[in-house]
Amino acid sequence: MRSLATLLLLSTVPALCAEPVSYYKTIRPIIQQHCQGCHQPARSQGGYLVTNVESLFQTGDSGKPGVVAGKPEVSYLMDEIRITGGKSEMPKNGPALDVKQIALIETWIREGATNDTPASAKLKLIDTDHPPVYANSPVISALAFSPNGELLAVSGYHEVLLFNADATQVVGRLIGLSERVQSLAFSPDGKTLAVAAGDAGRFGEVQLWDVAKKKLRNSVPVTFDTVYGVSWSPDGSTVAFGCGDNTVRAIDAKTGKQTVQMGTHGDWVLGTAFSRDGLHIASVSRDMSAKLTEVAGARFIDNVTSITPGALKGGLMAIDVRPTTDKKTTRVPDDEGGRFQEKNYDELLVAGSDGVPRLYKMHREKKREIGDDSNLIRKYQAVQGRISGAKFDADGKRFAVVSSLDGKGELAVYTTAAEKKAVTCDGVTLPMYAVAWARDGKTIASGGYDGRVMIHDAATGKLLRSTPALPK
Repeated sequence: MRSLATLLLLSTVPALCAEPVSYYKTIRPIIQQHCQGCHQPARSQGGYLVTNVESLFQTGDSGKPGVVAGKPEVSYLMDEIRITGGKSEMPKNGPALDVKQIALIETWIREGATNDTPASAKLKLIDTDHPPVYANSPVISALAFSPNGELLAVSGYHEVLLFNADATQVVGRLIGLSERVQSLAFSPDGKTLAVAAGDAGRFGEVQLWDVAKKKLRNSVPVTFDTVYGVSWSPDGSTVAFGCGDNTVRAIDAKTGKQTVQMGTHGDWVLGTAFSRDGLHIASVSRDMSAKLTEVAGARFIDNVTSITPGALKGGLMAIDVRPTTDKKTTRVPDDEGGRFQEKNYDELLVAGSDGVPRLYKMHREKKREIGDDSNLIRKYQAVQGRISGAKFDADGKRFAVVSSLDGKGELAVYTTAAEKKAVTCDGVTLPMYAVAWARDGKTIASGGYDGRVMIHDAATGKLLRSTPALPK
């Protein structure tokens, strides 16, 4: 006997009756979005996995089979996702699946729970017991030094490699579900590593790893594409990131619950950065703008950059807040009565497709006018190609950028107070995508197309060492 949810669905969407419900096209995306954050090899809560069809049929800690082909009434998965009394047991930290999604899963099980995954889409299992095996070093898309300066996190395939500070030895492998790692950021206390990742065109994922234990503490599936530009609030309570659906989002670092969603960008959001007081998130996008979002109200506040067509040449891909300790204030217009109020302001480094780093005030001092770019503090000498990574040193007096164009790359260091490059680093010939400063500011780590972690002397630009981003 079919459930009420199934009958309602079939009566409102008769087209679903025309052919059996597809696991690959219909059920898999639902499970990826709502279930696999907690039920994957790196974090198998309840001893139950949902990352492939075979695992759905297995028994977890409950001792009951998750799926029994043809029998949704005895399939434990259905017991967990059904809505009773206005709520469901699963997903544990998220909203219940809607009635149509539940009905589709029930129908798929009743029809035999057939696996119609194409042979070309069946992926080899990759987890801690079956780690990635590399024929060549993977392209490096993200780097981050731990706050204590002891670790350097490097992106890999399905994993993050933890190197010692001088990038001579791998001391840990954080192997997760996502194929592609896009961005890395350590929490302010260094205890947690946030990873913006996903599988292109399938799902996005924010991973939160316990660094000391090298264990996945939380996995938050989000959207249907990879996510980008992860950053931490200064108090370590919130993690922000950008999405391919043009949104800026943030989650609670403990629970994974979404706390912010801002959708005024017109293209992919590729970078985020919190203000030093944690009250705002600045973001950059392929739409050629940097925008400001209020954390508490999850609302769009202002365009930081000019909105004049043609003012910026191409999309923005990199952003960083200057970690200066200088106490600077700006007179911010008060909408009520035209009064002014004194506020501390932050400085933002943004860069992208035109290869020109720019320094902006985060908050506006005067009323916006068409054609203005009044938040701009300084425009710097261009590097060759598009800038994918831009980072300040610990005191904000210098910053470094990496770029790529037509198979070539550049790593340059600037003094924040001067427009010209201070140093162009040696030995950089191929496209570069990621950059990070050592804690003491003496060296810079960078990486890119050839999969090698390069360590340069920040003062002279001399290449000190070059290490393949491989586990051994």
